[in-house]
Amino acid sequence: MANVWLYFSVLAPFSALANSFEEDITAALIQRTTHQVTYDGSYRSISYPGGDVPSNIGVCTDVIIRAYRQLGIDLQQLVHEDMRDNFTLYPSKRIWGLTKPDKNIDHRRVPNLQTYFKRQGRALVLSDSAEEYKTGDIVTWMLPGNLPHIGMVVNERSVQTGNPLIVHSIGRGAEKTDMLFDYKITGHYRFEPQYLNKTQ
Repeated sequence: MANVWLYFSVLAPFSALANSFEEDITAALIQRTTHQVTYDGSYRSISYPGGDVPSNIGVCTDVIIRAYRQLGIDLQQLVHEDMRDNFTLYPSKRIWGLTKPDKNIDHRRVPNLQTYFKRQGRALVLSDSAEEYKTGDIVTWMLPGNLPHIGMVVNERSVQTGNPLIVHSIGRGAEKTDMLFDYKITGHYRFEPQYLNKTQ
């Protein structure tokens, strides 16, 4: 992950008061739930680095991308550069028939984010125990119809079930819901690059 550090030296932290990844990412995720966003995953050409589709549209991956951007972490650039150097390790050819990276869309696809987080973050245990899922963890699922989905754990729990709540977008814009165990979990990751040195 050495190349990741290059992107953070000139970026201000998301919150001067927050002092941990969990606090910062939760604040960014909760903020995403205040935006009115129409679910639209159509292909669009966007700028690079720091590119984004129009702010009033997005899909599940855009919730994650935009939350990390509020922390100064550009997944568009990070995923593109890792795919550029390690394209055969990603599923783009197998799933979409691509022969090279596409900085407009690669970071907006759940299977690519799964590969990136596994390579550059930490792949964690897949479990049916709520206690295994901590604030700031990224979770992926397979929805009916073989549709991949992604969301993040925040620091609140359901009063009814005790499960950690998830911020995700499943068609209604970003929302905070108790859905961790509603679908088959396919991935569980932790990615917090610029915070690692705080605990070492």
